[in-house]
Amino acid sequence: MNKKIVLTGGGTAGHVTPNIELMPKLKEAGYEIIYMGSYDGIEKKLIEDFDIPYYGISTGKFRRYFDPKNFSDPFRVLKGMAEARKYLKEIKPDVVFSKGGFVSVPVIRAAGSLGIPCIVHESDMTPGLANKLCIPVAKKVCCNFPETFKLLPAEKAILTGSPIREELMKGQKEAAYKLCGFDSSKPVIMVIGGSLGSAAINQAVRDALPELLNDFQIVHLCGKEKMDNLLLTTRGYKQFEYIKSELKDIFAMADIVISRAGANAINELLALKKPNLLIPLPSASSRGDQILNAKSFESQGFSIVVDEDDLTTKLLVEKVQELYFTRLTYIDAMSKSSQRDAIGTIVGVIEEAAAGNKKQP
Repeated sequence: MNKKIVLTGGGTAGHVTPNIELMPKLKEAGYEIIYMGSYDGIEKKLIEDFDIPYYGISTGKFRRYFDPKNFSDPFRVLKGMAEARKYLKEIKPDVVFSKGGFVSVPVIRAAGSLGIPCIVHESDMTPGLANKLCIPVAKKVCCNFPETFKLLPAEKAILTGSPIREELMKGQKEAAYKLCGFDSSKPVIMVIGGSLGSAAINQAVRDALPELLNDFQIVHLCGKEKMDNLLLTTRGYKQFEYIKSELKDIFAMADIVISRAGANAINELLALKKPNLLIPLPSASSRGDQILNAKSFESQGFSIVVDEDDLTTKLLVEKVQELYFTRLTYIDAMSKSSQRDAIGTIVGVIEEAAAGNKKQP
């Protein structure tokens, strides 16, 4: 008899793409995959390409602030729960897996009420509100950071890391050398400022070029409209606004990486075992989660961290040299991490939950 899994999660791409990364391995393990999301959210659009059944339900947002919708949204969630319950009774899945976001709340609560095992994945160090509402009925909670454990019921927490794009593992460094006009005579630094580009990182790297280019070649993903035209002919320095299909090749070529500390970005660095210098987004410009992410990776021996407020040309050059000469220590620490094979670990957790499920007649 075919095993069935319902995947849920949505609202932003970050709540959907990890589910997509799990799909090939789940199919390999013999699962029929069904997706449950909102009627017309981003998850519906992203899942359309994969030829799997999609069930839309009513959803509402839970806010920590006053909004007139706070009065109507609970009814939308209750409607969504009734719809999810009806669909789950029809589908009879062995297990439900959620990547979070508000759309997952009615699905997980409905599954819990039907005795279907649920697995929840939390990307951030501190669980979001939607996941907090799902954790009481979840069998296991997969997380990215050891620090998250103390915020979760001990018997439920499991350190898995986050599913990353498998194609990133298949890069060809020779293709990247050709693309950038580099060769193997000097090591390569890859600089990633986040999808929008970081003015502070961009400036610090460019100010340090005269010194860094003595020992390194540098490929710089600087963000939309953030290229410096005066440096286009600088030998050993290649800029891109952003890059898609060739990203895997550039990762394969990079010896060390300078990056922001978003959860997805640093999980990719960990999976690829790339020694890294993290410059987290300062708390003045965010809710401070990048600072927590970076501190966690530093304490696990995966990263060197520099606060943006302390960033100077001299400090950047010193830390890059330190990272390069001690790179094997960081590679060794990352090699030993259980978060590296996130997809394998998560599918193992799903299999265990599904095996323990006695399906309702």
